[in-house]
Amino acid sequence: MPVTRKYEQRLRAKAADQTRRRILDAVYQRLVEAPSEQVSMDKVAKLAEVSRSTIYTVFGSRAGLFDALGMDLLHRGGFTDMVAAVLQPDARRGLRDGITGNVHMYAAHRDVLRALFSMAQIDADAVGDSIRRLEDGRAQGMNDLAQRLHDQGALRDEVTIEQTAHLLWLHTSFDAFDLLFTRRSLPADTVATLLADAAEHALCRPA
Repeated sequence: MPVTRKYEQRLRAKAADQTRRRILDAVYQRLVEAPSEQVSMDKVAKLAEVSRSTIYTVFGSRAGLFDALGMDLLHRGGFTDMVAAVLQPDARRGLRDGITGNVHMYAAHRDVLRALFSMAQIDADAVGDSIRRLEDGRAQGMNDLAQRLHDQGALRDEVTIEQTAHLLWLHTSFDAFDLLFTRRSLPADTVATLLADAAEHALCRPA
């Protein structure tokens, strides 16, 4: 392939990435500015300095846009590190470090995540489906962690794998985090310690 063509392709790819970033940043801005309002694609397009049709070209649909925003928030908040923490060889350590990583991920973009979780109730087709997919992924991760805790003999005798998955789901939820972080005004590190301690004491054998 000629050098000029490769250069042009790199420029187009860079421009596409920049357009995608501007659109996601525009949605983020709208959620910060008006968290109780449904996000208007016209206002997003104006903020991002693109046409409304460009949004659909880039993301495919309104739901696709919110899917991308949700994953963008999680990854910028430390999603990759959190997953690595959960999947470390010692499942019990993964429980604690995973909850800690989860709390800091939520804290990084708390206001926008709160807006998204609230909007899921009134915009079920787009935001609701996006949140549901994120939550389905979290549920599967907690199911897998529960199985690993069982396989490594870390669980209390009276606690089943199913009960473990339910409680892990509770302790890693955004609402559990937000009740302590926002309603009780606790620092993220304190929230992480409280949730990790509660989960470990409820589920695991004494160390």
